[in-house]
Amino acid sequence: MWQNRNNKKKTSSKSEHQKLVSQLDRCFSQYIRLRDSFVANGELFFRCISCGKIKSYDEADCGHYINRGHMSTRFDEDNCHAQCRFCNRFDEGNIYNYRERLINKIGLSRVLLLESKKNQTYKLSDFELKALISHYKAEVKRLKEEKIK
Repeated sequence: MWQNRNNKKKTSSKSEHQKLVSQLDRCFSQYIRLRDSFVANGELFFRCISCGKIKSYDEADCGHYINRGHMSTRFDEDNCHAQCRFCNRFDEGNIYNYRERLINKIGLSRVLLLESKKNQTYKLSDFELKALISHYKAEVKRLKEEKIK
């Protein structure tokens, strides 16, 4: 914290809305990673949407085809898929291969629809954020029960 000229304390804490977006990011990411995982020999694995490599679940990120800065697609399930950390963080999403595999997974028409949504103005209300948090927490619980026995 710091003090301004009027000697009032000002905090740099996040707003309630920003906290809700962060909370939704966490549970949505967990949902996507679980949705795209599979069990083999009692362990969870996933196939990276970009490079196609099979890796341990704990190496998965929630990779966004259209980056998270675009709120219109940030929480769109067609836009988000399990992605290895290397592709997501160090290879700029390996976007060319991501798009090719995404077309194979959801079809060209859905990819084109997703791309058309990129620049739409979109803002979720706090009520909508809370509803989505509740929904994805329930989905995470369901998937954990289904996959992690």
